[in-house]
Amino acid sequence: MPILSCTNVNLSFGDDLILDGVNLSIDRGEHICLTGRNGMGKSTLLKVFAGDIPPDAGSLWRDDNAVVATLSQTLIPASEATVYDAVGSAFAGAGRLLAEYYDAVEHGRLSDLDELHSKLDAIDGWTVDHRIRSAISKLDLVAEDSLQTLSGGWRRRVGIARSIAVDPDIWLLDEPTNHLDIATVAWFESVLQEFEGAIVLVSHDRALMHQIAASVIDIDRGAVKHWRCGYGNFLLRKEQERDAEAHQWRAEDVRLKQEEVWIRKGIKARRTRNEGRVHALEDMRAERARRRGHRALSLEIDAGAESGKRVLELIGVSKRYGDKLLLDDIDLLIRRGDRIGIVGPNGCGKSTLLKILLEGESPDDGQIRRGTRLDVAYFDQMRDQLDPEQSVADCIGSGQDFIDINGKSTHVTAYLRNFMFTKDQIRAPIRVLSGGETNRLLLARLFALPANLLVLDEPTNDLDVESLELLEELLIDYSGTVLLVTHDRAFLDNVISSLLVFEGEGKVTEYVGGFSDWERGGGQFVATEAQAAAKSVPANRRRTNRDARRVEKERLALPAEIEQLEGRLTALDKGLADPEFYRAEVDVQTQAQQQRRELVVRIATLYERWEELEAD
Repeated sequence: MPILSCTNVNLSFGDDLILDGVNLSIDRGEHICLTGRNGMGKSTLLKVFAGDIPPDAGSLWRDDNAVVATLSQTLIPASEATVYDAVGSAFAGAGRLLAEYYDAVEHGRLSDLDELHSKLDAIDGWTVDHRIRSAISKLDLVAEDSLQTLSGGWRRRVGIARSIAVDPDIWLLDEPTNHLDIATVAWFESVLQEFEGAIVLVSHDRALMHQIAASVIDIDRGAVKHWRCGYGNFLLRKEQERDAEAHQWRAEDVRLKQEEVWIRKGIKARRTRNEGRVHALEDMRAERARRRGHRALSLEIDAGAESGKRVLELIGVSKRYGDKLLLDDIDLLIRRGDRIGIVGPNGCGKSTLLKILLEGESPDDGQIRRGTRLDVAYFDQMRDQLDPEQSVADCIGSGQDFIDINGKSTHVTAYLRNFMFTKDQIRAPIRVLSGGETNRLLLARLFALPANLLVLDEPTNDLDVESLELLEELLIDYSGTVLLVTHDRAFLDNVISSLLVFEGEGKVTEYVGGFSDWERGGGQFVATEAQAAAKSVPANRRRTNRDARRVEKERLALPAEIEQLEGRLTALDKGLADPEFYRAEVDVQTQAQQQRRELVVRIATLYERWEELEAD
């Protein structure tokens, strides 16, 4: 049964048509991946589903009893608030109702108690504290920790905890794995697989989408299509659809050229018998103008001058923060052309290692030898390099109209168009860009620099899958050296030649091959105690409260459903009693008799279920 549906939904921002006549429904318990290029409107559609953005036209229906939770791609800001406060903000309504209830008790307003009691019952408000602490424990968080002290990955966990604490029926997730380490992504994957409600997931993590998606909603140039298949089959069918579209457009272009030749020859085109052909040509021209072609990202890296054979070497390097040992007597040699992936739990020291290599921090012990002729470009996952008030063009050109790429002078506008920025976006301040657009801008800035050493800290966040695949191809062909921190397992497998694994207690080990090679060799991250405990609890025990509420809803709904079916049975019996019915074709009679048998069985089953629930 549907839990949410859209009918003829249109939405525009200025002159940009984002959603064009959207018709789709989402079933209870359906696990959906929402795909599309950056800027196509994935995050916007999630906000429409959540009711945060009303459509310009059309309608959105959602089950009145459905609990909706959203997880934005934007991190919870670092502040002095505690983890408990941040997760508890999901229950602002329950907190207000509880305060009203206790105030009514204190002041003897007995007439208000029944209504407030019913409202708290409806949202399970009496268990709020338990649900907050349960979600915090499940994500291995500490309730009293200040958000100010947490890394991006840990604040992402806080966001996940806040969204699951409300026990949603519809879970809207916008790039939930951004900033998470690989071990947490693998654990979160299992949480999604076990989740009984509906999921709409926006993600660039191809491994995750292959595991989670039972169906795919794809946004392509304003059109939204619901593919009732897994992610792998969707990719195949989508490619076939694009090939068919390209073939159709080529055929239409040939015909349009033929008609243009005909009209230019002036074959008495305005005679009455040819007016239809003239109008058809005008329609063809208009249709071609309405086409919204599939724009492709165009990437190019300036590898600069070749570095020396030895790029970087660490000898006996150690680093400690307080009582936490991040690096313990590390020896590492990085050679020209190496493509090294760096993985490990959040907070283990991956970014610290990069900063030591880039001379942003000093080791406590040991030494670092740097090679000759090094030109370094650094991609920062926190985007601290960007001034939100600066224009996109000035971010790349620093006020100049032209930049040099691989020895060629290129106009800033033309360069940014290769990264799929529109004319309006190029003039706009950075703060108006989406997450994916901001990431593309960082890549554009990075690749504009001549660099023979690329240091990439989570470059895949917010990028669409097609951009990821193009970035992979670019890095594979890149002649320089790459150091890569990412949680994207498929990206690691496709790009790197070796893996640095943070294994705890300051130990860092190098393995040849990709992430899957490491896993096949027995490599694994140790699950946190909270994650292990969450996995060990049976799913039916974890969902006791929700099951009880659903049973009660079912019990209350059964009488109306039985009455409706009995009405259909009465009407059907009346038709079967009419002698005219037996003059109908045999197939019609057989179908009606079968329908009656099914109704009788269904009604009997519902009565049995009703008696069972009433007895409980």
